[in-house]
Amino acid sequence: MENFRLRVFRAVARHLNFRMASEELLLTQPAVTQQVKALEAELGVALFERAGGRVTLTAAGETLLPFAERMAALADEARAAVVAATGGTAGSLAIGASQTIGQYLLPRLIAGFLREFPLVEVSVMGGNTQAVVEALAEHRVQVGLIEGPALRRDVQVSDFMQDHMVCVVPAGHEWADEEIPVAALRGATVVTRELGSGSRRIVEQGLEEAGVRVRELRVGMTADSTEGMLSAVEAGLGIGFVSRWAVRNQLALGTLRVVRVKGLKLARMFAIATLAGPEPAGAAGAFRRFVLERAEQLAPRATGRARTK
Repeated sequence: MENFRLRVFRAVARHLNFRMASEELLLTQPAVTQQVKALEAELGVALFERAGGRVTLTAAGETLLPFAERMAALADEARAAVVAATGGTAGSLAIGASQTIGQYLLPRLIAGFLREFPLVEVSVMGGNTQAVVEALAEHRVQVGLIEGPALRRDVQVSDFMQDHMVCVVPAGHEWADEEIPVAALRGATVVTRELGSGSRRIVEQGLEEAGVRVRELRVGMTADSTEGMLSAVEAGLGIGFVSRWAVRNQLALGTLRVVRVKGLKLARMFAIATLAGPEPAGAAGAFRRFVLERAEQLAPRATGRARTK
C-alpha cells in the first residue's frame, strides 16, 4: 500500500547509508540508488548529498522525510483498519526490550504472538531500561519490556513476570555452590552493568537494603551487556549478579556456578511499558494483552543447575 520509492527513501534517510538501507530492504545497493534517483527525478530535486564518503539529507530531503513518515503511518493505519473490519489485527509493531528480556524471553513471546496475529510486522530495538523508556517516550517504539522502574510520569508499567537475580562466580571460585553471609560481599570484586541498567539498579538497591554499601565493593569491570558481563566473570574479573534466565547455558556447561547469599533478596518484576493514558490500540494493544496473559506459559524452562537459587 505504501509507495515503494518513499519506503526506500525512508530507509536511506534512517541509516544515512545506502549499503545498510539495501540490507534492510533486501535489495542490491544499485537497486536502492536507482529508486532514490527515480524519486529525485520525479520531484526535480536532490534528496541526498554524497561527499567525503558521507551521506546527508539535503534541505529538500529534510522537508520530505516527515511527510514520508506520515504516509507510511497512514498506509499502516489503513491496513490495520481493513483487517480489523474482519475481526483481525494487523500493522507494524515496534518493540523496545531491555537486554535480558530481549535475549532470553522476547523471541518466544514474539513467536507465540505471531502464531495468533500473523499479519503483524514486528521490529525490535534493544538497549538498557533507560534507553527503552526514552525510545517509548519519543514514539520510536510502541511498547517496551523493561527490567527496572520506568522513572517517568509519562510512562505506565504493568508487571508480567517475576525474575530472580543470582550471584555467579567462576567454576573454580571458593564460593562456588556455597552459601555465604551477605557481609562476605564487602570488599569483593564485582563485574557490574552500566549506568541506566535496570539490573544494576536492582542489585544496588538489594545490597543497600541488606546492609552492604555499594562503595564497599570493588568494581573489576563495567559491562554494557549481560553476555559481556558473564564472559568477564568466567575470565575471573569478579563476581556478578544476573537474571536466572541469562545464566542458564553457563550453569549447564559448568563454566559458572551460583553462590547463595544469605540475607540478600534480588527478586524483581519484568514489566511491559506503554505511554501513560488509554490502553494502546491495534497491534500494540494486542501485544500488551498477550504478554500479560501468556508470558509465564512461554518462558523457557529451567533445566539442570539453572534451577539453583
